[in-house]
Amino acid sequence: MPAENPFRIALIVVLVVTIAATLVHRRRAAASGEKISRKEEGYLFAVVLRLAGVGLWVATLGYLLAPATFGWALVPLPPPIRWFGLVVGMLAAPLMQWTLSSLGKNLTDTVVTRREASLVTHGPYRWVRHPFYVTAAVSMAGVTLLTANWLIGLTSLIILMLLAVRTPKEEAMLIARFGDQYRDYSARTGRFLPCLPRSGAR
Repeated sequence: MPAENPFRIALIVVLVVTIAATLVHRRRAAASGEKISRKEEGYLFAVVLRLAGVGLWVATLGYLLAPATFGWALVPLPPPIRWFGLVVGMLAAPLMQWTLSSLGKNLTDTVVTRREASLVTHGPYRWVRHPFYVTAAVSMAGVTLLTANWLIGLTSLIILMLLAVRTPKEEAMLIARFGDQYRDYSARTGRFLPCLPRSGAR
């Protein structure tokens, strides 16, 4: 599929930049050696979420390595829309870097907070409580448009829905850890989008 080659090359660029933006921070957070339990998240939920993640990687690598085999999942999007997906995907990388550098060693991939966790309220966390999920959504949307692949879009949507379902439990854990400090923080920030100014606020 020669017509797909420029988009496949662009996807490789997006993946490399995005992975580079996350790998250092994940290694830094894991350097403490602390084992993070998945009990509070629920083992079944953890398995389903990670299976969805595997599905996304299969769809993405299938598009890259065997485009003819996965051709049935292509959607006839106009090239300008697909190149716009590249722009979105590339913009997501510095947003991810900003988010993870702000989060620092607090980073985990489950709802459990680390023993020495601190409440982060700077960087993008100044406006939204879960900018990592927002940035992941932006990145996935960009990749979906770039590849014009509905299977990538569907698996991305499933992952994002699962993360949204998990978020209230994650916030309950943060309230249990930080108490009124987190409640006050929640009152002035949005979960995924910044809070709109209240009517009459000065």
